[in-house]
Amino acid sequence: MPHGERIAEFLLSIGAVQLSPQKPFTWVSGIRSPIYCDNRMIYSHPDARDIVVNALASRVRSLHVPPDVIAGTATAAIGWAALVADRLKLPFVYVRAKAKEHGAKKHIEGDLQPGKHVAVIEDLISTGGSSLSTVQALREEGSATVSDIVAIFTYEFLAAREAAQEAQVTFHVLSSITTLVQCAVEQDRISAGEAQMVLQFVKEPEGWGKTR
Repeated sequence: MPHGERIAEFLLSIGAVQLSPQKPFTWVSGIRSPIYCDNRMIYSHPDARDIVVNALASRVRSLHVPPDVIAGTATAAIGWAALVADRLKLPFVYVRAKAKEHGAKKHIEGDLQPGKHVAVIEDLISTGGSSLSTVQALREEGSATVSDIVAIFTYEFLAAREAAQEAQVTFHVLSSITTLVQCAVEQDRISAGEAQMVLQFVKEPEGWGKTR
């Protein structure tokens, strides 16, 4: 079974992803959504965790330019990036959502020397905002070269793809909402009609919930 399908099945089976087209979730942003994803649930399931770490590490190994350093986006991806860096025997750093207001006022935590090529690990890509903020910090404050973001899951929003293109980075994802919805239908977790509702959300995330 391909990585994408297997990981989608794990996300569904352990409850890391919940689908509720009829009773949408409300995100922090205010967007009403038929899907809620919490990949931190995977940390508590060793078999799923090991598969995800192996898949992330494999994807990093296949990058066109081998990275010198692995970086994680705070806070959700810190653990994944640390596990991948350990698996690959590479240095690890993480990037705060914003610089500390005291002490050395660091934005990047860890020993990042200038001129290094860094691969960013992310747990979830929605709009891509946190990932690309991490890239910007690494480039501007860390004097790093960053061209790749490797993530566990993506909602496949057009806004994220456009933002990545503008920032000149490539998203490499293990699984996607399209793959997950297909698995959910095959497992009778949602109906074909509900699957179409979820996929319509992908096309119009901000407007989807206004009619529901």
